[in-house]
Amino acid sequence: MTPHLELEEELVSVFRSALKTAGFVGGPVVEEFEREFAEFSEAGHCVGVGNGTDALRFALIAAGVQPGDTVVTVPNTFIATTEAISQAGARPDFVDIEERTYNMDAQRLHEYFETQCCLDRGTGKLLNRKTGSPVTGIVPVHLYGQMADMDPILEIAERHNLFVIEDACQAHGAAYYSRKEGRWKKAGSMGLAAAFSFYPGKNLGACGEAGAVTTNDAKLAGKVRMLRDHGQAQKYSHEIEGYNGRLDAIQAGILRAKLKHLAEWNQIRRTCARRYGELFPPQIDKIILPHESPLNKAVYHLYVIRVKNRDQLQAHLANANIATQVHYPTPLHLQRAYATMGYKEGDFPVTEKAATEILSLPMYPQLEPQQQKVIVQELLDLLLGVTVGIGNPNLEPVAAPEGQAD
Repeated sequence: MTPHLELEEELVSVFRSALKTAGFVGGPVVEEFEREFAEFSEAGHCVGVGNGTDALRFALIAAGVQPGDTVVTVPNTFIATTEAISQAGARPDFVDIEERTYNMDAQRLHEYFETQCCLDRGTGKLLNRKTGSPVTGIVPVHLYGQMADMDPILEIAERHNLFVIEDACQAHGAAYYSRKEGRWKKAGSMGLAAAFSFYPGKNLGACGEAGAVTTNDAKLAGKVRMLRDHGQAQKYSHEIEGYNGRLDAIQAGILRAKLKHLAEWNQIRRTCARRYGELFPPQIDKIILPHESPLNKAVYHLYVIRVKNRDQLQAHLANANIATQVHYPTPLHLQRAYATMGYKEGDFPVTEKAATEILSLPMYPQLEPQQQKVIVQELLDLLLGVTVGIGNPNLEPVAAPEGQAD
């Protein structure tokens, strides 16, 4: 049973309330959700917007991105990350990922600034040597529900006078232990701002499109509020040219209802992840299981394994009524959309190798232990040629991980 069916009456009451009050856009329901999600994310402010791509684009514009700037991110992410950078007027550039977490590699980020950038002594700006473009920001992606190694990323940004916008679209409720501050910090509370997507398949999902920006900067939050609503500071008073990127009240009400359960659902996801790990034989060398850094409390938006014969395994599982997905099969630097940027195969070898091997197994709070046993048995049957006797061949089809549209 999906969360939507579990909460059916509560979610339907949100719609009834909107019908009775005609409060469809903005208003108290949106404001209450913003307050509650800011508190959940341990951020000072939350601004609801139309979707996760809007959230990242508005955050970048509010942070001061100028046309022609370069913003550094990773090639192992959904295209919404780079779309938002481009649509804010900037140029995306990439650094490779860590082998085990698939998140931005802070050492490679350091090397990028040391070898590919130089300081313009006349303007004081950091320039990309190849393009001459000012490098102004970093967008680490908290992929698959685990936060990037934020302390060194923030230190690098501070050293070069850059902003950091977290792409937290897959990390609702994830936490990172900041060695610098000596405490756990939530996704959405560490950068200048953060972008969240509430696409239906996310850990906190709407029943349609929705997103939010979190920040501890009141001025930035105010700018995002204007950007989402045609640049209005008040009705028909347009301080800037903005967008139509508002969060509607029905989606905000649905998110409020589901937010009450998010911490529990995240904990169940962690339990499911641990159960997967226990079901696989120890020291198996044909499967690389997800690695959770000791500095992280991941929320397992996805459970991503790596295997050499990924496509064969995916087909085998599909024949057993077990749906899987690949997040993501073609790195962004090799996508046709960015062909004019001059990237080539071999530029980001860790990302490219991972893209041929990663496979997302079913992961959601309603995943039953018996279903997980069958999934693991089918994997081992193909990879090891052994039947471990833990499954049920008559099990109902197991749903795929949700799609990743932002």
